[in-house]
Amino acid sequence: MNRDHVPHSRSHNRYVFDRLHPHVYLAMAALAAWYALSAWAGFGGGSYADYLLVVMTGFLVISVGLPAIAGHVWHRHHLHSRTTAGDFEDWLAGEFDIGQGNRMTARTALVEILLPLAAVAFGMTAFAILARLVG
Repeated sequence: MNRDHVPHSRSHNRYVFDRLHPHVYLAMAALAAWYALSAWAGFGGGSYADYLLVVMTGFLVISVGLPAIAGHVWHRHHLHSRTTAGDFEDWLAGEFDIGQGNRMTARTALVEILLPLAAVAFGMTAFAILARLVG
């Protein structure tokens, strides 16, 4: 059952979404790329370190690529309606169904999803800057 774009009566006609907006997935992929680039910028250059960075980059490519491929396959075989995607601002102003009848604002869900990824990506950037300053 797809409750992607159904208004909820208690929330003053705010839309309730049961999946993430595509922009959120793009932000997650961008933060993974930021992490990889920061790691290469800070720690690349040594032969053994480069080998480990290639392995780390491969894991990141797989962890981003497999869900992207699965989403693409699902998207191609899913019956579309004009109201399913919506505008990002509409998604952000609505509520996000987290399962079992629990909901939170989509803005809060966005922060809770992206904050750990951003912390890791920006933390790696800080480590890369320190590694370049010290080395």
